[in-house]
This record gives sequence, C-alpha cells and structure tokens, in this order.
Amino acid sequence: MRPSARQRSAVLALACSLTLLATACGGDPQSSSDSGSEQDGPTIRLTIATFNEFGYDDLYAEYEAEHPNIKITPRKAKTVDEHIKNLETNLAAGSGLADIEAMEVSWIYKYLAKADKFVDLRDHGANDLKERWLDWKVAGATTSSGKIIGYGTDIGPEAICYRKDLFAKAGLPTDRAEVAKLFPDWPSYFAAGRKFKQKVPNSAWYDSAVLTWEAMRNQLIEAYYSNNDRYLGAENPLLKQTWDQIVEGTKDGLSAKLPAWSDAWNKSFRTDAFATMACPGWLLGVIQDNAGSFGKGKWDVAGVFPDGGGNWGGSYLTVPVQSAQPAEAAKLAAWLTAPEQQIKVFKKVGSFPSTVDAYDAPQVKSQVNQYFNNAPVGKIFIDRAKNVILKQHKGPRDGEINQVFTRALARVDEGKQQPDDAWRQALREADKTANLRKGG
Repeated sequence: MRPSARQRSAVLALACSLTLLATACGGDPQSSSDSGSEQDGPTIRLTIATFNEFGYDDLYAEYEAEHPNIKITPRKAKTVDEHIKNLETNLAAGSGLADIEAMEVSWIYKYLAKADKFVDLRDHGANDLKERWLDWKVAGATTSSGKIIGYGTDIGPEAICYRKDLFAKAGLPTDRAEVAKLFPDWPSYFAAGRKFKQKVPNSAWYDSAVLTWEAMRNQLIEAYYSNNDRYLGAENPLLKQTWDQIVEGTKDGLSAKLPAWSDAWNKSFRTDAFATMACPGWLLGVIQDNAGSFGKGKWDVAGVFPDGGGNWGGSYLTVPVQSAQPAEAAKLAAWLTAPEQQIKVFKKVGSFPSTVDAYDAPQVKSQVNQYFNNAPVGKIFIDRAKNVILKQHKGPRDGEINQVFTRALARVDEGKQQPDDAWRQALREADKTANLRKGG
C-alpha cells in the first residue's frame, strides 16, 4: 500500500501542526450553467479543490461520461498548506471557493465551528447515506446540533509495525499474532520496550516521542478541550499522564529521537535505529520506500494498537454555501465517496476506505503485502478500523495548542530542556494560545 503525498502531508499536520506559508493557487471561475446541447441539457460546471493526490482524475472522467451535462474542473493544490491558505482566503472573502472543498481530518474541526459556511448535507440525502461509513468517520464531520458538513473519503487506522529481526535478537516473539499479545495497552507497550532495550541496547523502541504522543493523545476523548469547547490544560490529568509515560520512555532510551520526515528519519529505516512504530496502512509504503532492500522481510505488521483503535489521517469532501450548484456538488461528493469509488482509489493510490461495504471487496479484504512477510494487511486494517470507536473532541485552537506540546516534547527528546520545565512552559504557552489569559 503506497501512500500518496496527501497522506504524508497529513502526518506533518498531526506532528507539527499546520503552517499557512504557501501562496494561494490561482482560482477557477465559480461554478455556472450555460447552454449545452439539447440532448445533454444545460451544462453544469463544478469545481473541486483538493490537495496533493486524491486519486480522483479517472473518476472525474467517469462521472462526466455518466453525466454528459456535468463538466468538472479540478483545483489541485500541491500541499495541505497551500490548500488551506486558499480555503481561508476565499472563505473570508465570501467568494472564490470551489463547489467541493476537501478537508483533512486533523483540521476539519475548525470548520465545524463555521458550519453555517457549509451546506448541511442532510438537505441532500446525507441521513440516508450515513450507514455507508464507519460511525466515527461520520461523527468527525457532524456538529453538536447534528449538521453534517462532509462526506468521508479515506482513513488511517493504526496497527503496530515492527522489526521482526530485532525482536528475535531481543528474545521477543516474532510471529505477528504473538506480537499482538505483547501490548494490548500503552503500559504494556512501554514495558515491552524496556525489556527490548535490556537485550538490544543499541536500538531504540520507537522512532520519536512526538509521534508516539500523537498516537496516544488522539485516543483521548477530551485532550485539550472539553466537549463544550472549554480549554482544559492542566485540569486534564490524562494529558499529564500521557506526557509522563512518554517522558519516562525518553529517559529509558526508548525513543530514537528522530523527527518525522526529516532526512535522519528517512535514512534510519536502512539501519537498526528502532524496532516499532505506530503504523497506519498508508505508512507501509513509506517504510518500504525508505528501507528498500535492507528492510524486506525484516519489517512486519501486528494487528494490534495499544488501548484499542487509533486513526492517523484521512479527509472529507464538503460543499460551501458559496456554491451556485449545491445539489449537484453534493451529488458528486456522494458519488466520489461511495464504496465503489473508494475501492478504485484504494487500488490506485492506497487510500484506505472509510465505507463499510468496501471491506467486503476482495481487493481490500484479501490484500497481502509481500514486503512485510506476506502480512494480511487488508484484514489487519479492516479490523483496526472497526476498533476506532469514539471521535475525539477537538476545540477551536486544538492544532495550535498541540503544536505547543509537540515542540515541548521535542525539546525533552533532544535533551534541550528538563521535562518539568518543558511541561510548565507548554502549559503557559497553551494557555495564551487558548486566549485564557495574557502574560505569564
């Protein structure tokens, strides 16, 4: 399963938060209708704005062939940052948005607070389509009042990827079914890491504290905010508990201290730098690309994730109220995210489906990855997807606040700051970011 550039951008958005530094891409004309042939009826022009690679080009042509009066104009931004810059600029201007705007899972929460700017897809049949998707995927684009602003595209259910050869060296089980029994929760995952370090002191247990933090804090139903958007900060004991577990792991040498997507991180896959990592399905392609012949047969996938399910990545398709053709735009968005189309995209670019019916397709459920010792990755990630039960609530400045904490953890990981000092500094900066108080 090879990841698209879009999914790699999703990792950066989670680990480092978003930066809006890119220039806006050129806009296409707003959707419109003009005269077409009598046979086809009036031509309806629809624009769709995505970022990097959604794998939709062939689908656009297929939809146009089935709907001769529909003409689709893609706006494909090269990065998440560029896409968001365009989205923010045009949303503020009140014009210029595409008929369909893609949104990544790690920042759609910002626009749930601006739901009046987007079409309620319930007005175009969303309630009849809700059973298509996993419950938690629908919940991610649903406001507290029940308004649905997006149809789910892909997801990133997480398992654990591990180095089979390093496990053998440490005297740990190597069979993926036995490995899955090693860490049903995070305490057992860290405990297994400490046993590993005793036997293999020159290798770390995982790649970085930051990415492990992301995996753990994304499982908290309330991390930085309560469900009513009240900033929690130091009031959330589970956040501090998560921090402490990771900090103790750093003290014990479990982290390889490798920033995600850095040159050092990329090169580390061709060494014995670390033995495990939180691993959504699309990351398999990243490992394979970076590890090359060195890693073939050494890497494997265990069908487990500590403390249940976890998700890393995925997107939605929304319809802004600016669209002159909201009904047709909603119809196209529904078609693009239907199980049949999600299967086609999965085959083309490896984006894992969020629709339940897609899991019955042989192309998905029977997929095996030869590079990872013929791991039955289709079955593994279907199971992992079904184990993501609840949607985490993200408040209005969740991304910016998370950036504060990940920077603090990075300083600890790199030995630049003591853990207690880093935690106190993170709380002060997060409080300012949440606009709870000035100064301090």
